[in-house]
Amino acid sequence: MTKLAVHNMAGDRTGEIDFDEKLLVLDKGAEAVHAAVVAYLRNQRRGTASTKTRGEVAGSNRKPWRQKGTGRARAGTRSSPVWRGGGVAFGPRPRDFHRRVPKGIKRLAFRRALSEKISAGDVIVLEELNLSEPKTRVIAEILKKLDVRNGALIVTGAEDRVLRLAARNIPGVAVAASDDVNTYQLLRYRKVVVTSEALKKLQARLGDKSGGGK
Repeated sequence: MTKLAVHNMAGDRTGEIDFDEKLLVLDKGAEAVHAAVVAYLRNQRRGTASTKTRGEVAGSNRKPWRQKGTGRARAGTRSSPVWRGGGVAFGPRPRDFHRRVPKGIKRLAFRRALSEKISAGDVIVLEELNLSEPKTRVIAEILKKLDVRNGALIVTGAEDRVLRLAARNIPGVAVAASDDVNTYQLLRYRKVVVTSEALKKLQARLGDKSGGGK
């Protein structure tokens, strides 16, 4: 078992919690992490950028002037891409950026990302994290007491709207439920602050053979 220190909201160490070493993966999965992150970023793209071709812009197909004798360059239509207000020759068109990653690859990527965080000592476990009201100052003080200075991903056991509202104005800090956190989030943030309840749920996700990756 891997021992992780447990802290309270005042930043004091109050004990340890066990994390099953069999769930940690450090000798494989780098390619899976890359595939999962690339797929996640691609899937965030809407792919709605669009421009009009010369056949779609408004305007007549009438030749602006006769072919010869004017001293001007030849012109066939005002919708030509070389004209102002004309169509775009090679502009973006709506497309689907979606990329599918098999569940096994997602799960391996998640295990590798979380394993690296734990191995590097970048996972901070809290006994609990309960706020009575959404005060940014309160969560900022908690992070300061935990010596978290360059942003962090806060993982809770369940969706916590009060905590999300309190943390949303702090640069580099995000909140996610243990069931929703994904590989990209684990890699994006330098520190992971996780409640003991959320850590148990993360262990259950890693041990779930049917999936667990996001």
